Amino acid sequence: MSLVRPVSARSALLSMLLGAHPPTMSARELVAAVGLVGVAESAARAALSRMVAAGDLDRADGRYTLSPRLLARQRRQDAAVHPETTPWHGEWETVVVTATGRDPADRAALRADLAALRLAELREGVWLRPDNLRRAWPDTVTAATLRLTARPDRDPADLAAALWDLPAWAAHGRALLEAIATAADPATRFAAVAMSVRHLLTDPVLPPALLPAGWPGDALRARYAEYRAWLMATRVGVG
Repeated sequence: MSLVRPVSARSALLSMLLGAHPPTMSARELVAAVGLVGVAESAARAALSRMVAAGDLDRADGRYTLSPRLLARQRRQDAAVHPETTPWHGEWETVVVTATGRDPADRAALRADLAALRLAELREGVWLRPDNLRRAWPDTVTAATLRLTARPDRDPADLAAALWDLPAWAAHGRALLEAIATAADPATRFAAVAMSVRHLLTDPVLPPALLPAGWPGDALRARYAEYRAWLMATRVGVG
């Protein structure tokens, strides 16, 4: 089975806007952009109408802009492509869930927020990661947790390997790099680059000392930057 599957008109349009700064384009620009990757004009215009109706996009003065919900997704994507790291001195962020009496939906939302912060769950209610990453903490997470800094008494590389499946992430990342390099047509290359950005959303962004040899995170970011630069020549981006 092929690793890369064709993207829908909706996915192509959304990817273009997620990669654009600011995330707004005219219908003409969007139709032309997705046309580069094989999406027909009729399919693109129909998808734009559906996306406005679904609340994915806002439309004003003939321009389409990401909705507030998708602006939050763009911020997560930008942080994945350009993570803000700091020197690591051996400390680990430790987050303990303190809120009680939450319903299943609230618990699931908190878990998703903690994972988006690139924390991993050691046991129920206890999340951690090396203290080498700057990012904004949602108020909902701050209100429901206690944040500490700790230094584990076990080998930190062993702890990282227990918290994240690093070989599997790296193998998939290398497969995506190969798919980008060997894509037979623009649509396949676009899909492979879009998949690589989604994969980067789950990169734990660990300190180099804790990563296995040949970690493909930086290479994936470089391939995305190269591809986005090419698209920027046509005043679009990809995500």
